[in-house]
Amino acid sequence: MSALICGSFAYDTIMVFHDRFKNHILPEQVHILNVSFLVPDMRREFGGCAGNIAYNLKLLGGDGAPMGTVGTDFAPYASWMDAQDISRDYLRTIEGEYTAQAYITTDQDDNQITAFHPGAMNYSHQNRINDATGITLGLLSPDGRQGMIEHAEQFAQAGIPFMFDPGQGMPMFDGKDLLHFAEQATWLAFNDYEARLMQERTGKSIKELAGMVDAIIVTRGGEGSSIFTGGKTIEVPSAKAASLEDPTGCGDAYRAGLLYGLQNDLDWETTGRIASLMGAIKIEQPGTQNHRFTLDEFQARFSQSFGYNL
Repeated sequence: MSALICGSFAYDTIMVFHDRFKNHILPEQVHILNVSFLVPDMRREFGGCAGNIAYNLKLLGGDGAPMGTVGTDFAPYASWMDAQDISRDYLRTIEGEYTAQAYITTDQDDNQITAFHPGAMNYSHQNRINDATGITLGLLSPDGRQGMIEHAEQFAQAGIPFMFDPGQGMPMFDGKDLLHFAEQATWLAFNDYEARLMQERTGKSIKELAGMVDAIIVTRGGEGSSIFTGGKTIEVPSAKAASLEDPTGCGDAYRAGLLYGLQNDLDWETTGRIASLMGAIKIEQPGTQNHRFTLDEFQARFSQSFGYNL
């Protein structure tokens, strides 16, 4: 099964402020806010949900290609994708636009101030699902609003089962929109906050939503995850991480594990554990695409973490 991964590509510029924001932002003067933070540490990472998920699926040996819109500054990212042997067949360059950019400043309390420029991501609707060939499985992750709406419709019209993973794109949609996504999708994926928001906005419980799709996957960070399918709830334990370096991108790594399980027709108990281990491996490294492993290493760690062979 070949997966089409629709979503964003972005450069993440991460800066570290060696102090605390609260020492420099006065609550009584936020109406005239004018602050400058010295950030001696800075790194630029390749990111975006589609890029991250495709990278992780490639590590697992899965078959997938990302679809997204990028800017004229994409050359360094393109070279990285080529080096990792990740397909660029369904990337569209938008002339006169930058690739989406996130500028993140973190202080010593792990508080963050982020500015996000969507750039080329706003044009994701210019890509069409039927531009891709040989696709048997889809994933719809955060992207431009119109692109997400149209790609869901195109997946449904083409009869391609897909997972709806709105992530940080949820604020773009009201309850009617979200309910329509659920009606079209085959699987739904959320973190625990997003799952609560989905219930509030649609007016439907997890049980009711689960009756509309084959499965709903809800991640809970270090507390593991829950998979609601076939009228039952499967509790998936978290895999132990050797260190907690950076949670950014863990959700994307987890979703790559879900795709791998679906592609290989694995049961949900094993699929969830593969996804959980992917998240644990990711959190041990800073950035979203800096971790790596061989399949033998992954299988050995899976056996060690869960007590049976993959």
